[in-house]
Amino acid sequence: MGSTSAEKSAEHHGPTGVGRRDLIKRSAALGLISVPTMSFLSACASGGGGDDQDKAEAGEKTAKNPLGVNNSAQMEFVLFDGGFGKEYAEDAVKIYQKNFPKATVKFSATQKIQSTLQPRFNQGTPPDLIDNSGAEQMDMGVLVGKNQLADLTPLLDAPSYDDPAKKVRDTLRPGIVEMGQFDGDKVWILYYAYTVYGVWYSRKALDSLDAEYPKTWDEMLAVCAKAKKKGMAGWTYAGKYPYYIPFSLYPMIAKVGGAEVLDAIDNLEPNAWKHPAVKACFEAYYELYRKGYVLKGTPGLDHIQSQTAWAKGDALFLPNGSWVENESAKVIPADFDLAVAAPTGLDSSDKLPFGTIWASGGEPFVVPAKAKNGTGGMEQLRIMLGEASSKNFTAKVKSLTAFNGGTDGIELTPGLKSGVEALDLAGDNVVNPRIQDWYVKLQKEQIGVGGLGEMMAGRLTPAEAVKKIQAYADEAAKDSSIKHYKHQ
Repeated sequence: MGSTSAEKSAEHHGPTGVGRRDLIKRSAALGLISVPTMSFLSACASGGGGDDQDKAEAGEKTAKNPLGVNNSAQMEFVLFDGGFGKEYAEDAVKIYQKNFPKATVKFSATQKIQSTLQPRFNQGTPPDLIDNSGAEQMDMGVLVGKNQLADLTPLLDAPSYDDPAKKVRDTLRPGIVEMGQFDGDKVWILYYAYTVYGVWYSRKALDSLDAEYPKTWDEMLAVCAKAKKKGMAGWTYAGKYPYYIPFSLYPMIAKVGGAEVLDAIDNLEPNAWKHPAVKACFEAYYELYRKGYVLKGTPGLDHIQSQTAWAKGDALFLPNGSWVENESAKVIPADFDLAVAAPTGLDSSDKLPFGTIWASGGEPFVVPAKAKNGTGGMEQLRIMLGEASSKNFTAKVKSLTAFNGGTDGIELTPGLKSGVEALDLAGDNVVNPRIQDWYVKLQKEQIGVGGLGEMMAGRLTPAEAVKKIQAYADEAAKDSSIKHYKHQ
């Protein structure tokens, strides 16, 4: 969801049609990585404008053009300009142009996805392919609820780019297809990247404290105390975008109370936020503030500033997603030895083992229902899901894609390698909260800024934060203008 990336920050998503346990089973082997985000502004999608007469005529379906792309129609692609940059997409566009030399491709990149594109949705003139990410991500639940996205099943059932004997869906990492579903079998979103969320740190810095990564909260406080004595804060985070905090806090809640606690939160169940595990984890994080273990001034920092302070050694731990390795590449020292770990738990009474982590697809790509050349948008995605484009992405941005492979011959960077190791340790204990894509405003503005942000800045006690967040969730549950989703 950071943005450049953090603004981009958080975007993870998982399926509605799949229970957490099923997703966990499917997800264990995932590769890793990626980008983030959730969304400050919710999209008010309305219909209007455009009609089928504006759509490009279908082209002839052939072995090389299985979707039947009109080879002379313009294809417009708008990318979120975040932590992954735009070079990987520009490279994939070149392949499209090579395959369809008569077509023109209009490619652009922006951090202001919603303010740039929401008016075009409302006018019925959206682009053909969108990377809907960043702090200004359009609300996916709203877009789906108002039938503004195209079903991507034709893409998933098309022959894969490299092997016509395999469908695109058969080349994807476990869980990716389901993550693009909201209701039923239709797939509205293709998450291109794969993200591991957790607590990021420098192995060198931890070694300098003669400490190991803490598995219990008492150990966490002890490590932070050691750091403080050496002039280093225990934690920092994107204070202006405090929805980064859940990247480690949500899986901690699952570890302490079980994955069903997150399911209840996602489902907007009454009193879900009042569960003892939520209360205990809020109190644990609040203790970081109370004992002075959070870098001074953190509430005023954006994602780049907090990541830069952390990379300089001002703070030891940073809750973030795996895009951070690429986004902070210019400020992370060569000998930093970047690593990610699953969140620290409370103690031996936790329901799930140490290693429980949040990992899921990131960087959500969508094809608007009213796109003039939606088939071209899907073909661009088919190219990106080929081995060459996938390898190019991984090599350039230190992240894995939804394509289940594409790492042969690529030397894994420290953060990427650590993320893969974290997934191996997690095994089946991979969680994938859906609240951040089902209810974007609730997650970002109310839970993140109004609740956790205020608590970590010392302006709310844990009890007050829980009460406030539960009230926000209750309000969302009762709001008939919001489409509601539930784990099946």
